[in-house]
Amino acid sequence: MRIDLFTLLGARHTAKQTEGGFALANSRGDSGPKKVLVGMLALFSLAFLTLPPAQSRAVESPSVSVIVRHLEGAGQVVRETIRDLGGEVVRRLGIISSFEAKVPGDKVGFLEQAPSVGSVTPNTSVHLLNHRDRDDDDDRGYSRDDDRDYDPKSDVSSMYSIAREITGASDFWEDGYTGDGVGVAMIDSGVAPVPGLLGRGKIVNGVDLSFESQSRFLRHLDSYGHGTHMAGIIAGRDSASPSWFQRGRSTPFLGMAPGAHIVNVKVADANGATDVSQVIAAIDWVVEHRDDEDLNIRVLNLSFGTDGVQDYRLDPLAHAAEVAWRKGIVVVVAAGNGGCGSNKLNNPAYDPYVLAVGAADGNGTYSRADDTIPTFSSCGDAMRRPDLVAPGKSVVSLRSFFSSADLLNPGGRVGSRFFRGSGTSQAAAVVSGAAALLIEQRPKVTPDQVKALLTSTANELPEASVACQGAGMIDLKKVRDVPTPQAVQSHPVSTGLGSLDAARGSAKLSDDGVVLEGEIDIFGNPWDAETWAGKSWSGDSWMGGTWNGKSWSGSSWSGKSWSGKSWSTTTWLQNSWAGKSWSDAYWSGKSWSGKSWSGKSWSSNHWSD
Repeated sequence: MRIDLFTLLGARHTAKQTEGGFALANSRGDSGPKKVLVGMLALFSLAFLTLPPAQSRAVESPSVSVIVRHLEGAGQVVRETIRDLGGEVVRRLGIISSFEAKVPGDKVGFLEQAPSVGSVTPNTSVHLLNHRDRDDDDDRGYSRDDDRDYDPKSDVSSMYSIAREITGASDFWEDGYTGDGVGVAMIDSGVAPVPGLLGRGKIVNGVDLSFESQSRFLRHLDSYGHGTHMAGIIAGRDSASPSWFQRGRSTPFLGMAPGAHIVNVKVADANGATDVSQVIAAIDWVVEHRDDEDLNIRVLNLSFGTDGVQDYRLDPLAHAAEVAWRKGIVVVVAAGNGGCGSNKLNNPAYDPYVLAVGAADGNGTYSRADDTIPTFSSCGDAMRRPDLVAPGKSVVSLRSFFSSADLLNPGGRVGSRFFRGSGTSQAAAVVSGAAALLIEQRPKVTPDQVKALLTSTANELPEASVACQGAGMIDLKKVRDVPTPQAVQSHPVSTGLGSLDAARGSAKLSDDGVVLEGEIDIFGNPWDAETWAGKSWSGDSWMGGTWNGKSWSGSSWSGKSWSGKSWSTTTWLQNSWAGKSWSDAYWSGKSWSGKSWSGKSWSSNHWSD
């Protein structure tokens, strides 16, 4: 029986977009097809498992709660293993091919050694959304008991500290500038309706171009955990009190621009998997809808990148980001987390027009004197360096309950509702929020002027490499009163006529040995660079209507193929995308793995630092 995301939360609900953001509506799930185990390894793995000798009930070890991730196709075998060890399966966690289970504490080691088990991690206790079982629970849906030991005022990496003490965002708040009315589009893994993002109009759902767009239980929602973390940093807001921005005893969660709204454009699934063609289409959608009355998109946050190294003047992804910039949108891009096989900044951060942001580590103090650049933050090369840096080490933001990051990294949890993560992703989100504040203060400011304001007022970090920090640490206290300069960038303009496959770099999707590569998009359609670069920004729907802002229909997928060899009959294209619901048989941990965006290209893979 399939367990959907909201069943995991203990409520038979699904998220539905409303005019004001998210609402919960009753729904009934459809049961997917039962899984059929294949493969000799899966069928006979128990033969190689040595079980412990029977013990007296009087000395049985207390049970512990764990998350058990099974290998491909081995779900039933792992269930039987858990039972043989005296444990029980509590629920299936389908989005990450795992089970929540209770197992005798002295049997956990045996479970970890089972051939069909990928990993066993502790399952720390959580309080579910809208669950009220204590008198001191408040109307935001979480228990204060779980957060009582966490003091954001004493945590240098909390948003309280980042906004008030490090970047100076609170100086804008006290002048009445909170980003109100400014739309920050976020192309990411979706956004979860969690406390801090529940205000009316806080989240406006745009197009969902992810592989989960066909599931009514997952559409727009963040099953990966990355997007919710970014949204909290950019524009999270707990309180609607008129004095919410004042310094005081209470410490509500507030992002950099708590008055701004997030335009949620989802492209990545629970594995963080997406393709460059999906991201380009998402940028195209943002540009086409930037002036919609309820959107007013002035900032675009791109907390991802690839290791594609073709000239930015040719690269289609860099071209898409650059066109958005020239259309009046401040495009903020994570510089990259390094280790992607290239010394360059990630694509599209290496385009000189956009704002490329590196990460800074405050080393546990508010002083800039000891700030450094963490080793994961990409420094680029002589051709292109980060423009500036922002806090990106151990940043505490909002948690997407039961997402992949949440379940696989329980050490990253802070209290009941927060999560700690490091990366240039977080740094980019800080700068996106800062840009929203500047835009509300100066409504006619251009992207070039925003870039000039932020870089000219940044503070050099004395202990950090000049090459890696760019202009230095963002400083909103200083920029608040600086006159708007007459800034116009004059770099060579991109054409987008290069290779789509080169834009992917090594971040290519694969399934069952078939890799998405070559000059084709996610539907298997030929990539016509000349036609795309010449016509895609004219107001017409991209790709002749396939990417027109609507959810992909089942018919769009049926019969399509990447390679012409195996996709039209034997994989999920006809089965799980043709109007049917999430299928166990095709989401067992293998789909869209390989060199996906999961660990490298989403510039944030440190969830417990």
